[in-house]
Amino acid sequence: MTKIFLLICATIGLVHYGHCQEVVNMARLLKEMRAIEKVARYPEPAYTLKQVSSYDRRSTVRNGAGWFANGDFNQFIRQEEQEGRVEHVMMDADGPGAIVRFWLTCLEKPGTMRFYFDHKKEPTITVPGFDLLKAGLDLGPALLNPHTNYDPQGKGGNTLYLPLVYAKHCKVTWEFADSASKEKPHYYQINYRTYPKKVKAETFSFEQLQQLKKEIDNTESTLWHPSVNFSVTDSISKRLNPSEECELDVRDVNKAIRLLKIQLGDLNRDQEALWRKVMLKISFDGKETVLCPLGDFIGSGYGGNDIASWYRTLADKKTLISRWLMPFRKSAAIRIINNNDFPVELKLSVATDDFEWDERAMYFHAYTKMEEQVWDAKWDYDPEKNPKGDNRAPIDWNFIDVKGKGVYLGNTLATLNHMHSWYGEGDAKAYVDGEDFPSEFGTGLEDYYNTSWAPVVIYQTPFANATRVDHTSSTGHNTFTRTRILDAIPFRKQFSYDMEMLSWDSGYVDIAATTYWYAKP
Repeated sequence: MTKIFLLICATIGLVHYGHCQEVVNMARLLKEMRAIEKVARYPEPAYTLKQVSSYDRRSTVRNGAGWFANGDFNQFIRQEEQEGRVEHVMMDADGPGAIVRFWLTCLEKPGTMRFYFDHKKEPTITVPGFDLLKAGLDLGPALLNPHTNYDPQGKGGNTLYLPLVYAKHCKVTWEFADSASKEKPHYYQINYRTYPKKVKAETFSFEQLQQLKKEIDNTESTLWHPSVNFSVTDSISKRLNPSEECELDVRDVNKAIRLLKIQLGDLNRDQEALWRKVMLKISFDGKETVLCPLGDFIGSGYGGNDIASWYRTLADKKTLISRWLMPFRKSAAIRIINNNDFPVELKLSVATDDFEWDERAMYFHAYTKMEEQVWDAKWDYDPEKNPKGDNRAPIDWNFIDVKGKGVYLGNTLATLNHMHSWYGEGDAKAYVDGEDFPSEFGTGLEDYYNTSWAPVVIYQTPFANATRVDHTSSTGHNTFTRTRILDAIPFRKQFSYDMEMLSWDSGYVDIAATTYWYAKP
C-alpha cells in the first residue's frame, strides 16, 4: 500500500512538473495568434510585456525637464566592440522570452543588424540593412508588414509580428555603414515578452522556420481572413427614433459572445454623424463594461469608414462585425441608443458559444473618452525647461487609467485636427502597475500604429489601420487604430496609457480615444 501511495504521489508530481515545464516556442505562439479566445483569459504561463525603443534619452523624470524631448532616433542602450566593429545595442534582455513586435523605420538603410540568442558569439540572424524585409524570413505582409511609404533602398520601414523566441537571452544590435549614416535618423521599437524562469523555451532557428512553413502560411492567411462562420443565436430588428433605445438580453450560463453584428440604415440622412451618435452599451452579469459610439468601438472613428482587421470589420458604412470574445457567467445585455435627430433602422445579431468560466476568465471592456480643443504643442519645446506651470508646454493626454487585474488590447484614436500640418509628433507611453517610468515609451504617434513618416493615407492590416484621412496635410478628421495579440500588456494592479501632444505647429485637436482591454471581475 505504501509503495502504491508513493507511486501515485510521484506520478502527480511528474504531471505537475510537466505542466510547469510547458514549452513556449514559435509553433505555440503562432497558434496563440490565431486563437481569439485566448485573449479572454489571463495569460498562462504569465509574462511581462516591455518595449525598448529609440526614445529621446533626455526624457528621464515624468513631467520634468526633457520629458517631452523629441530626438527619438539613433538612441541605444550602449555600444560594444565586436571583432573590430562597433555595434550599438538596441535590445538586451534575459530569457525565457520572445520578441513579439519589432517596428522600425529610417531614411537610409545601409548597415548591419544582428540578433544574438542565448549569449552566442555569432548572430543567428544577420540583416544587411535597417530593414526587416531583408532578414531572409520569407513572410507575408500580415507577419512582416511594409509601411505605406516603404522604399527598399531608401526611406520607410516595416513591422515584424513573427514571434522570435529565446530560452536564455536576446541581444539585438545595429552597426552603421559609415560615419555619414550615423547622421541619418534610425527609429525602432521592440516589444518583448519575459516569462518566469521555470518556463522552458525553444530558441528561434532558421530550421524552425522551414519546419513550420505550413503553420506560418496558415497564420498569415487566417489573420487576413478571420472566421465569421458562427450561427446567430439572438437578434432584434427595430426602427429607432431620436433618443430611443433598444436592448437585446442574452441569458444563459457560461457563454461568450463570439460575434456581434450591427447593421444601420439612416434613411439617407447624415452618414457622417450616424456612427458617432449611435451609442453602444454592453453589460455582463449586471456590470456595464462597454460604453462607446458605434464607429469608435469598431475602429472607424467619425464617419463610419471601412475597417478590415483581425478583431473588427465595418463594410460599406452599413455592417459592423465585432469578433472580440465577450464571456459572461449568466447574462449579457446589449443596448443601442440613437442620439441622432433622425430615425435609424437597426438590426442587431449575436452568436454565442460555450465558455468555461475559470479563475483566469475575464470580462471584455471598451470605453471612449472625448475632449475638444486639446492643446497640441510644437515639437521643439525647450528640453532644458521644466514644463510644470507653463500653459504652453506639451502635455500627456491620458486615454485610460484602469485599476485591477487584466490585459490591455489596444485603442482607436480619432482626431479632428484644427491645424494645417501634422498633429502626431508625440510619443505613446504605457504604464503598468504604478511604475514611474513607462514600460513602453514610443517614438511618435504614427509609429505606435505601425506606420512611419507622418502618413496621411488609408491602410488596412490585421492589427493596425488608418481608416480616415481628410487631407494630405492631416487637417480635418483622422483615425488610427491598433489592436494587440502577442503584444498584449498584462497588468496585475493598474494600467494607464498616455499620448504626448506634440505637432509640427502648435494648435488644437479634438480627440475621441477608445481603449480595449480585458479585466478580472
